[in-house]
Amino acid sequence: MLNLAILATFKYYDFFVTEFAKLFHLSADGVLLNVILPVGISFYTFQALSYSIDVYRCKIEPTRDVIAFFAYISFFPQLVAGPIERATNLLPQFLKRREFDYNTAVDGCRQILWGLFKKIVVADNCAVVANEIFADYANMPASMLLVGALFFTFQIYGDFSGYSDIAIGTAKLFGIRLMRNFNVPYFSRDIAEFWRRWHISLNTWFRDYVYIPLGGSRTTKAKVIRNTFVIFLLSGFWHGANWTFIAWGAYHALLFLPLILLGKNRKYTNVVAEGKLLPSVKEICMILLTFLLVVVGWIIFRAETITDACHYIAGLCGKDIFLASYRFFLYPVNYAGWFVLIMLVVEWLQRGKEHAMEMGHQKKYLWLRFVVYYIIMIAILFMCFSSGESEIFIYFQF
Repeated sequence: MLNLAILATFKYYDFFVTEFAKLFHLSADGVLLNVILPVGISFYTFQALSYSIDVYRCKIEPTRDVIAFFAYISFFPQLVAGPIERATNLLPQFLKRREFDYNTAVDGCRQILWGLFKKIVVADNCAVVANEIFADYANMPASMLLVGALFFTFQIYGDFSGYSDIAIGTAKLFGIRLMRNFNVPYFSRDIAEFWRRWHISLNTWFRDYVYIPLGGSRTTKAKVIRNTFVIFLLSGFWHGANWTFIAWGAYHALLFLPLILLGKNRKYTNVVAEGKLLPSVKEICMILLTFLLVVVGWIIFRAETITDACHYIAGLCGKDIFLASYRFFLYPVNYAGWFVLIMLVVEWLQRGKEHAMEMGHQKKYLWLRFVVYYIIMIAILFMCFSSGESEIFIYFQF
């Protein structure tokens, strides 16, 4: 309760006070805290809760090693933006002796490299376009609104999954294994599969500590729907004290309803087009439809208010919507669209691997690997020195 009280005070107190004052036409001046939100408070609060709950459930013994406990709570690679680790996974790793493993460290460096590419080359370039369009969306044609929504969709993926790759790869250098946080979510065939592949550490946290205790899926359909709405609304509210996040969670809960009612929410658990180079026509249509639904959700997530989100989505219904196909790659001159395409191609080819740069340790095609490494490093360095400023990680605010 203490952990939740601290989180509620810093993150939600001003929101509830302000909304209460609006409801009764009161002034909130003088009672607002106006405190700066501690970076990553949502992440390490949930990690601390994981330890307390698992000890209470007798899944793990209380540790007497203070250093190991605080290392678990504040392990620096994933402290500010996850993955949200479990005490059952991370804490035992601090309690046992570790030895440096060369192959694991090399794999970690590759994952860090790919994470930097997604953040600096993909996400930061997409942010330039997305920020400009969202800031002036009311004066933009439908085609540019589509471009803005698409670029934000790839910005938030490259930004957050890039950070996760950097954190997981850095942890490998210390002999620590963190859980996977993203698994090519934009290749999902339905919304249920998307949520099994997006922000895995948070979604499994809500599943294990909220959804299952409420009854999970082993209850009546009505209660399953209730449980689904609970975890999605909590997930939205976890992201921030704004009605747009709650609306975003409710939107995805509504998308889940048909799958629950038809009993198809666990249909796709395998790798898409497994063993094949390309997906079938049916799979392509399913991926595109799921992606489109996710893009609409990200508009709600990105908007300042629900009104802005509604106006943005309504603006997409303009007659010139299909003119966006060529502008996607030509606007602006930084060619962010081509970087997105490169990222998608690489992740599609490596979709069955733990991360896109996982290449094993065989010496076959070693020269080709180093060509790829150097190209990525040159792209990262070029973007670092050519752009005046970089975007902060989006999830630092959560």
